[in-house]
Amino acid sequence: MAKHQARGLYFEEFEVDQVYVSTARTITESDIVAFAGLSGDYNQIHTDVEYGKQTPFGRRIAHGLLITSIASGLLNLSGLIEGTVIAFREIESWKFIKPVFIGDTIHVQSVITKTKAFKRLGSGAVDLELSVLNQNEEVVMKGVFKVLITSKPEEE
Repeated sequence: MAKHQARGLYFEEFEVDQVYVSTARTITESDIVAFAGLSGDYNQIHTDVEYGKQTPFGRRIAHGLLITSIASGLLNLSGLIEGTVIAFREIESWKFIKPVFIGDTIHVQSVITKTKAFKRLGSGAVDLELSVLNQNEEVVMKGVFKVLITSKPEEE
């Protein structure tokens, strides 16, 4: 059987102040409908066009947790942690700043803010300060993802 080749960075390759930018993704009505079904959150602000028109936003908005989930996926798709992340440990100080609408295109900018080796575990903790930005480069949400990343394998 072929050995898995990790695409992501190993713990030792992360350096504080490194900046990474993901690809972008457009939010669709299908995303909102699927997330409502998966989560059970059928709040009218997400699912009812007429109700949405009466809100301060003037239309439906995407679920905040949907966008948080997509941000996590974009981080993985960036290759930064793909195949090297062991665990998602914590979300810290997550702020929902602006609404995300159907048709908005978002991407993630992450900055490494802290690393801490756990040699005994063969891994280390990495704090990634994430900003989710829309197509106008406006921050729609931000916070810190804390992850556990595997260390480089020892040479055989």
